[in-house]
Amino acid sequence: MTQDDLLARAQAWLAEDPDAETREELAKLIETGDTAELAARFAGTLQFGTAGLRGELGAGPMRMNRSVVIRAAAGLAAYLKAKGETGGLVVIGYDARYKSADFARDTAAVMIGAGLRAAVLPRPLPTPVLAFAIRHLGAVAGVEVTASHNPPRDNGYKVYLGDGSQIVPPADAEIAAEIDAVRSLADVPRPEAGWETLGDEVLEAYLARTDAVLTPGSPRTARTVYTAMHGVGKDVLTAAFARAGFPPPALVAAQAEPDPAFPTVAFPNPEEPGAMDLAFEAARAVDPDLIIANDPDADRCAVAVPDAAVEGGWRMLRGDEVGALLAAHLVHKGATGVFAESIVSSSLLGRIAEAAGVGYEETLTGFKWIARVEGLRYGYEEALGYCVDPEGVRDKDGITAALLVVELASVLKEQDRTLLGLLDDLAVAHGLHATDQLSVRVEDLGIIANAMAALRERPPVSLAGLTVVSAEDLSKGTESLPPTDGLRYHLEGDYKARVIVRPSGTEPKLKCYLEVVVPVADASELAPARAKGAELLAAIKRDLSTAAGL
Repeated sequence: MTQDDLLARAQAWLAEDPDAETREELAKLIETGDTAELAARFAGTLQFGTAGLRGELGAGPMRMNRSVVIRAAAGLAAYLKAKGETGGLVVIGYDARYKSADFARDTAAVMIGAGLRAAVLPRPLPTPVLAFAIRHLGAVAGVEVTASHNPPRDNGYKVYLGDGSQIVPPADAEIAAEIDAVRSLADVPRPEAGWETLGDEVLEAYLARTDAVLTPGSPRTARTVYTAMHGVGKDVLTAAFARAGFPPPALVAAQAEPDPAFPTVAFPNPEEPGAMDLAFEAARAVDPDLIIANDPDADRCAVAVPDAAVEGGWRMLRGDEVGALLAAHLVHKGATGVFAESIVSSSLLGRIAEAAGVGYEETLTGFKWIARVEGLRYGYEEALGYCVDPEGVRDKDGITAALLVVELASVLKEQDRTLLGLLDDLAVAHGLHATDQLSVRVEDLGIIANAMAALRERPPVSLAGLTVVSAEDLSKGTESLPPTDGLRYHLEGDYKARVIVRPSGTEPKLKCYLEVVVPVADASELAPARAKGAELLAAIKRDLSTAAGL
């Protein structure tokens, strides 16, 4: 693109931008002749994929803004009408990030202008409330405006269809084609009114449904510290706890209320270093049984437990550990159906399911795939996502997952046991499943592409001294999985070591998921098994970094 072409594109965008803030921002860039920044914003368009849209706020087609959202909404509306859904209801939810309410309102206006019906949730609410509302209201689609746990300057646009689960191919490509067909915002009717703003009835119905995940009469004694991570989870979670009869959680006050600036954390993700520090500090003051954290849109649930063996006395459980604990709890409660997880999650779930005689399936990464498993009873993903009530919410749900974790902690507390003790029992029964992740955040996405190319051209022949016995390029698909951009390695020997490498679908990260399974005969072998697992994971991580050129 020549400089003249670049300026012409920017001027054309400016002329139809409906947002005073981004108009001013773009006008300043044009006026100062900041061609480098203009080129970054006009080098293409944000790609609509199976995560919908996600990106940094700002003017231009490579940023999240009202112009991009209006085009996305128009594309979705055209797709729905092409599928015969004219007059159908689209329900819209949003979080408390910058511009989320504006994007939700624009989406509602576009739907009404296109001849569909639209209903907007009454205020910023957790993503699982939107996922529930789609099925509860019989909608043909749903939109959630959120960037989940991304940095403060990001926002996003997540699309669900009428079954209440997120879009998968080919719907994403078909919607993207309709978005590309939008020539001008002037072609998109956007009336000033006509949509419904919902009351609290949907939220009440969701909260009534949360009770269903608990066993009537089960213990409700575990005490918690809770952080909403500056997001929208607090009011819904505390209401759910009150309905269930759990002790009110002690709140991490500095992170309790929605704040799009996320002032106390570098990244508002419980998995990120430092994000849980205030929660640990609060726990040391009040001595609860466990800590519960939601991410900002409350579809994920993090758990930390007392552990005298670690500095500070509190340890975050890995998503795989919580996934196994919830599975064991559901088995104990007599759950039937299919337990499912993504390929990057621990193989321990398969062992638990097999021992319990329940179905088991592996899917590609993301709840858009897990939620579609036929007969699903429970699904989880290592990135702190758990679906414990698929009939109510066909997506990860950090509120109902928290209820189930606290119920389990209460049951164990009555038996003078702990979550860590149950993890020990699972390790003795099924082997110690040690997992870790090598996660590399980049500014330049070319680094990720180069690492994937290097691994494809020169697959490692051994990792941690263990021979790589199979190297699968998942972009070609497998017998049970559709194609995805990823690589999977299995290593020789008794440890059943496995590595999966893939670019993140929602953040500028390369993610490598590692697992080794160390046989354990009895509880006396747990400590050396953990040491061996940690040693192997560290060596695999080191060798994989070298092989990927990281």
